[in-house]
Amino acid sequence: MKVVALAGGVGGARLADGLDQVLPEGALTVVVNTGDDFEHWGLHISPDLDTIMYTLAGLAPEQRGWGIADDTFETLAAVERFGGQSWFRLGDKDLATHLLRTKALRLKRSLTDVTSRLCEGLGVRRPILPMSDERRPTMIHTKDERTLAFQHWLVKERGKTPLSHITFLGAPIPSKETLDALREAELVIVCPSNPYVSIDPILALNQMRETLAETPCVAVSPIVAGRAVKGPLASMISDLTGNPPSAGTVAAHYAGFLNGFVVQKGDHEGIQLPTHQTDIVMRSREDRAQLARNVLDFAATLR
Repeated sequence: MKVVALAGGVGGARLADGLDQVLPEGALTVVVNTGDDFEHWGLHISPDLDTIMYTLAGLAPEQRGWGIADDTFETLAAVERFGGQSWFRLGDKDLATHLLRTKALRLKRSLTDVTSRLCEGLGVRRPILPMSDERRPTMIHTKDERTLAFQHWLVKERGKTPLSHITFLGAPIPSKETLDALREAELVIVCPSNPYVSIDPILALNQMRETLAETPCVAVSPIVAGRAVKGPLASMISDLTGNPPSAGTVAAHYAGFLNGFVVQKGDHEGIQLPTHQTDIVMRSREDRAQLARNVLDFAATLR
C-alpha cells in the first residue's frame, strides 16, 4: 500500500517517524509544508523539511524536537557578539544543511532535488517532498494591523500577537513529484500538524483539495482535551474561528476531503465523520509507532 503523509512541525515529524517504523520500504512518502521557509543570514532555511529530515535520520533531540541533538551554537554566539540577528537559533551542525541547500538553489537546482540529496547524505530512505519548488511564504496578519512572515511571528515574537487572518504569497503551484505521489497514493494521512500554518499551505496549492477528495484520507488531531500538543495552535483557533480549541474544530476545518479522524480518548464529541479514539500523545518512539499502527488499522476499516 502506498501512503502519503502530509506534515509539518514536530508533531508531523513524529508521526512520520512512526509510519517510517511500521511501513515497508517503498510504501511511505512525506509531503512537507514549505510555507515557513525564509532567508536568514543569507541562507535558505526550510524549518519543516529539516525537522522531518532530521527526525527520520534519528538526529532530532527528543525533548526539543527541532534541530540536531547535541548541536553547539558557537556561530550563533559569534554573530550575536557582532550585533547580528540571533533570534532564530541555528546550530553549528545545522548550518551545513542550510549552506549546501542555499548553494544548490543558487545553481538553479529544485528544492525537491536538493532535499533528496540532503536526505541521501543523512541516510533517510523515505522520499521527503517539498510541497512546492516555488517560494510560497506564509504571512501572518495580526489584530494590531501588522503583516509578519511566519517565523518572525512564531519565533521572534513567540507567537504571542493575536491573529486576524493568514495569507500565502507566491504562485500556488505544487511540485510534479508531490502531485504524482498523491495521485498514486492509496491512503493519505494528515499528521497532527498545525492545520493553519502546516497543512493549509499544502491544501491551498492548485489541484490539491480535488486530488485529496479522490483518495481515502485520515487525519490525526493536533488538539488534546482542548489544548495543543505543541505550539500556539490553541490560541490560533480562538483568534481565527472564534471557537474554543477542540478536535471538532479541526475536523470541521478539513471538511470536504476527510474520511476519518483520529482523536484523543474523550475528544470525539461533535465530529460528524467516522472517528477513532486512542492515545495520540507521542512521548516516545514506541508511542509514535503504536499511533501509526492505530491510524493504519482505523483507515483499513473505512474502505
